[in-house]
Amino acid sequence: MAWRSRVLPGDLLPRVGSRYTVETDRDRPVRMRRQRDHDIYASKPLRRLRDDQMRVMTPDLQRCSGTHALLLGASHDDATPGLPMLGCWTRLRVDRGQYRGDLQAAIGEPLPFVDDAFELVLLRHALQVVPAASLLLAEAIRVLAPGGVLVVTGVHPVSGWAPWFYWRMRQSPQMLQLPLRLINTLQRAGLEVEWTRRAGHMWPSATDAPMRHVPLLGGGYVIFARKRRHMATPLRLKPMPMHVPVSGRLTPGTRRSSAS
Repeated sequence: MAWRSRVLPGDLLPRVGSRYTVETDRDRPVRMRRQRDHDIYASKPLRRLRDDQMRVMTPDLQRCSGTHALLLGASHDDATPGLPMLGCWTRLRVDRGQYRGDLQAAIGEPLPFVDDAFELVLLRHALQVVPAASLLLAEAIRVLAPGGVLVVTGVHPVSGWAPWFYWRMRQSPQMLQLPLRLINTLQRAGLEVEWTRRAGHMWPSATDAPMRHVPLLGGGYVIFARKRRHMATPLRLKPMPMHVPVSGRLTPGTRRSSAS
């Protein structure tokens, strides 16, 4: 049975003396209410898109197993998927230049986790809200354990959602990431991209009216990649003949009768 904890395991906590702090439950409600009305990711179209993306990735996520998983998103209401073979979830979100959630840290610093800490890392629209998407992607790869799964989602820049997204975010510009460029970055880093798919409707809408759903023209994308395991090459020693010089002389004290 999966369980979720708001307390981070000791082996994943930041080092002593670092600038990372743990955010308490009392700090969260005020900040959440303050940003709710201005958060594009809490809007109805993007909530529907995130739900569609979750439905696309859930069948493959059900096969993920491990003890630790990381969810790094752009919205305060991102919920962790119910995965029976995964244990403890760590939740972070990007909020006004900081990581908030189970930990609080500056975006410009590395993620406060040891290498190979998580068997599953979900980046839900996180790359399009940080100033340096390549740095965050590199950090996600660093904390991903060998054999672990990395899932990246976002709004597709070549879709009917892009004009609406840029218009809504005109006060705080954000950059949409091209999936093909992300795939090339993952492959250069040694990850195997198992599949990438479009998700959601062709254009955003806040109404509940049924809309045409075309998978190839969906407004969002999902990238499913796996980190290759470290392979140890076994070495087999090849026997080789060795020439040992033989002297014609007998060792001192040897009788000739025993030699014959």
